[in-house]
Amino acid sequence: MAELSPQAIEDKLVAARTRLILDRPFLGALVLRLPLQAANPAWCATTGTDACKFYYNPDYIAELRTDELQFVLAHEALHCALGHFARRQHRVKHRWDLACDYAINPILLEEGLKAPPGMIMLKEYVGLTAEEIYPCIADNDHSETLDQHLYDKEDNPSEGGQDQQSNPLDQRQAKDQPKQTPPTESSQANETPQPSSTKPEFDPAANGGKPPPPLTPQESEQLAIQWQQRLAGAAQQAEQAGKLSAVMKRLVQEHLRPRLPWRHLLAHYLTSLAHDDYSYTRPSTRRGNPAIFPSLKSQQINVVIALDVSGSVSDTELQECISEINAIKGKVRARVTLLVCDSEIVEGFPLFFEPWEEVTLPQTLAGGGTTDFRPVFEWVNQQDQQPNILIYFTDAAGIFPQHTPHYPVLWLVKGAKDVPWGLRVQLN
Repeated sequence: MAELSPQAIEDKLVAARTRLILDRPFLGALVLRLPLQAANPAWCATTGTDACKFYYNPDYIAELRTDELQFVLAHEALHCALGHFARRQHRVKHRWDLACDYAINPILLEEGLKAPPGMIMLKEYVGLTAEEIYPCIADNDHSETLDQHLYDKEDNPSEGGQDQQSNPLDQRQAKDQPKQTPPTESSQANETPQPSSTKPEFDPAANGGKPPPPLTPQESEQLAIQWQQRLAGAAQQAEQAGKLSAVMKRLVQEHLRPRLPWRHLLAHYLTSLAHDDYSYTRPSTRRGNPAIFPSLKSQQINVVIALDVSGSVSDTELQECISEINAIKGKVRARVTLLVCDSEIVEGFPLFFEPWEEVTLPQTLAGGGTTDFRPVFEWVNQQDQQPNILIYFTDAAGIFPQHTPHYPVLWLVKGAKDVPWGLRVQLN
């Protein structure tokens, strides 16, 4: 086999990534968040990630087919999106690394991706999380992971691989580093990914060919939040395009349900919907100055909020939701339409609130009947303009419309019920 040039190797990876974006946009959007970086074969036998980049051994990439490259790209992206770099806690690194690979590989196989040689999998671990798999792995299991998890430091032999607390030197180094501001997330599908600003840019060539340093606790915490947002945003985009498989939808729901704060996600979505731009409208010449100066103009967004008052969501929880909306809406210039519904829209609704008005609920709300979501969506369909997003607070135990609407729907769900479409977030 003819030796490939460095550029040919990178082109091969880019081609596999492009194929992944077209065929599986959810995974493709996550992979785009990891810039490609050739690594020194002395420390990178296959591929690896530090939750900021995709590192690869050019010789290893040269031996793989395009469909196998899609697997290794998605493998690294899922390690990041599922926050494996922030979930180890007290666990032994090697066993934890194995548990993470055992958790990810069956998911990618079920998604239809072609595994490269060396992929590890045990059928008894299918459907389990890394935390559930970890206790099942023997201490003397010397299996090798498909890749290298560069975000975590090695165990200290003197401590037997137990809980690794930051030592004073680590803390001092972290303290001496300049504080980094996390980049603003965007849910636009065509956004060009940028390296995370939570970790200083790492250049292997300038580092003597050494691997990137492990994440500090601060970097790990900030990156965990960013990757959760990216996971949720990629799922929403793929579902709107009709290309979110049942496998990936289940993965997203199970991951976001116990971990992602719904308030943070709600703020992220509303903020991403608001666009700031500059207006160059010519001012009136009667004011004596014909010069044109740009002025910042924010686009108003229309948000429909539906509250399920069938009895499953308490009045206190509804008030908390409304308070969260009020904390966000003024910042993003959101006009809110409020609907209250059980089996039908409650009399006296909808209510409309301009961006400068506080959303309020009547002291008493009628309701308590069965849950039917169709009246809310039927009302929206009768309006001249569709909303930028519809947010529904419910237990998801009701009758859903048969057809998916053409606008984003965010379900904030109390309980364990699933939703047939839209993005489901657990209301904790």
